[in-house]
Amino acid sequence: MSKHVAASASVLIDRPVDDVFAFFADAENSPRWRSGVISIRRVGEDLGVGTVYEQSVAGPGGRPIRADIRLTAYEAGRRVAFETIAGPVRPRGEYLFEPVEGGTRVVFDLAADLDGVKALLMAGPVQKTMDAEVAALAKAKDQLEHP
Repeated sequence: MSKHVAASASVLIDRPVDDVFAFFADAENSPRWRSGVISIRRVGEDLGVGTVYEQSVAGPGGRPIRADIRLTAYEAGRRVAFETIAGPVRPRGEYLFEPVEGGTRVVFDLAADLDGVKALLMAGPVQKTMDAEVAALAKAKDQLEHP
């Protein structure tokens, strides 16, 4: 048995695309808008395809769960994508950036494929977490527009 779970949201941020891209491209900004992030640290100096972040997120009962990520796409001002490389669930995500009148439109997509027992027992909680992650774009908007 397998189950595909996904979530998507978009937001218009009243800031130039370069500022918005820089904020999202550096995942060390995540705790500013993603409440489930306990800690995150970039491994190495470079920021681009292949960059790894060691990340700990709140699991059941607030217990820390390792959820390291690696950037799989980095197109300045346009797109950042990542894959989770540690943890019980390994979602993929993508941010798309589009300059529009009034600022920058950001689209955030998350997806994961669950198999076996994970599909049976974790699909609901994983979907709920993904929905909350993409909904947090509103908090990122606030952080960028009112620093």
